[in-house]
Amino acid sequence: MIRNPILRGFNPDPSILRVGDDYYIATSTFEWYPGVQIHHSKDLVHWRVAGYALDRESQLDLRGIEASGGVWAPCLSYDEKNKLFYLVYTIMRSTNGNCFDLDNYVVTSESIDGPWSERTYLNSSGFDPSLFHDDDGRKWLVNLEWDFRLGYEHPGSIVIQEYDPQAGELVGSPRSIFRGATDMGCLEAPHLYKRDGYYYMMAAEGGTGFGHAVTMARSRSLFGPYESDPRNPIITSAKEINLNRRGVDDYLKPYQYNPDSILQKSGHGSLVETRTGEWYIAHLCARPLASNGRSMLGRETAIQRCEWTEDGWIRLASGGQRAELTVRPPAIEPFPFEREPVREDFDGGEWNVHLNSLRVPLDESWASLGARPGYLRLRGRESLFSLHEQSLVARRLQSVRAVAETCVEFEPDNFHEMAGLTLFYDQNMFYYLRIYYSESLGSKCVGILYADNGRKVELRESRLPVGGWERVYLRAVVDGESLTFFASPDGVDWSQVGPVLDGSKCSDEYSTSGHFTGAFVGVCCQDSYRKRKCADFDYFEYRELDLEE
Repeated sequence: MIRNPILRGFNPDPSILRVGDDYYIATSTFEWYPGVQIHHSKDLVHWRVAGYALDRESQLDLRGIEASGGVWAPCLSYDEKNKLFYLVYTIMRSTNGNCFDLDNYVVTSESIDGPWSERTYLNSSGFDPSLFHDDDGRKWLVNLEWDFRLGYEHPGSIVIQEYDPQAGELVGSPRSIFRGATDMGCLEAPHLYKRDGYYYMMAAEGGTGFGHAVTMARSRSLFGPYESDPRNPIITSAKEINLNRRGVDDYLKPYQYNPDSILQKSGHGSLVETRTGEWYIAHLCARPLASNGRSMLGRETAIQRCEWTEDGWIRLASGGQRAELTVRPPAIEPFPFEREPVREDFDGGEWNVHLNSLRVPLDESWASLGARPGYLRLRGRESLFSLHEQSLVARRLQSVRAVAETCVEFEPDNFHEMAGLTLFYDQNMFYYLRIYYSESLGSKCVGILYADNGRKVELRESRLPVGGWERVYLRAVVDGESLTFFASPDGVDWSQVGPVLDGSKCSDEYSTSGHFTGAFVGVCCQDSYRKRKCADFDYFEYRELDLEE
């Protein structure tokens, strides 16, 4: 069986694609580097991270971009005639003043593994671009046109414009072709499909919170008018679907939480057909904690089996509109991947595919695998509050029962220098178990610093002097909403550092900034004095407790 979500942890806005016997899903990465995570499967059941499309600054410049900006909603497609992959994506630079300053780009590659081309600019009128390859060979870009004017319906309409691959630019004039299939509001994520003479417009409506949904409309003409599916929305977990919410800016809509659905926020879909003629839809979802409704793992990706009706509309094979946790797989031979090791020892000379950085690429100038073989050497730079150059290497938290652990050699000379282990949501919300020099204690010590919606908090009463420790082992244990830190001189005898903390604050629902990403765990180093103090990490281990039971 397919067990949802298929892509656990922060993996939103799926764009699914089949090429031959291979299935790929591209997901949003926002301010994290590299950009656009690409996942691979042979059977729609088992998935692995294949790599990333945007791995250099000429494709992706993110310095100074606010959390939850950056890469939004990529769309992966394939030109069968020319054997070429296309990826279109948004870089959201600012949402200040509700103006949404952004740029849309396209990159191409002959192989899903790259190298991907330098980016080509498309437009800046709105986000969620999608490239449709018509059967006559012409290519069309659709995206949401954002309307920032007072008194006008937000966010706007879906516009279409032809893309000329030879000229590398959009040609002709954009045309507005769709304003939504329902009154749920917050239209986004358009995808076009063609089947039996109809053009189908799939979109997301209701906002990417608890009111999220997938809708469908169709037309005999590419330019419309588009007829709404009479059963819309085709997927949603929203408590009520007939609310007129056009023009409502609140995306979370907590009043739409549905206690009958484990997979909340279901929306933002993308269709794929198997070789055997079976249809599936990949879609965004979230699994909030039952105790407080917070989604620590962010927005994830699930998949549902679909069927076409005799009159040409698509439906969930399970019936109704609710996404299911278990789904019947296609008639394809199972293709499991080997289970990945839980420990990264930094001795392979190459970056682990799960490790990411913030806003800037992993670079030998600050994150080196070669300076001390068998170790990750981080050169301290800016604080965890920075929007520019943090020395942070982290991976997605993919279970609410997990342990992250590391061993670090670090000798701070003053209070400017820190290194350690973090549970990180964004620069406004993180927990940091840090090694630093305490002048009041006259010793190297381990202590907790955290940000609570932008407010800095230091737990001075729970500091642990470690002046005699050559190596410091650090551990973070996540168990539901609870986060507990530990330290050890040898990795055997552990001491708890500080109280049990509320790790669920690292979530969209707790954020007062309107952000929507997910929690990461990782290692980091700061030097706000000269930016040259280094910390050597011997390993980084990430274990999911529910997989061990």
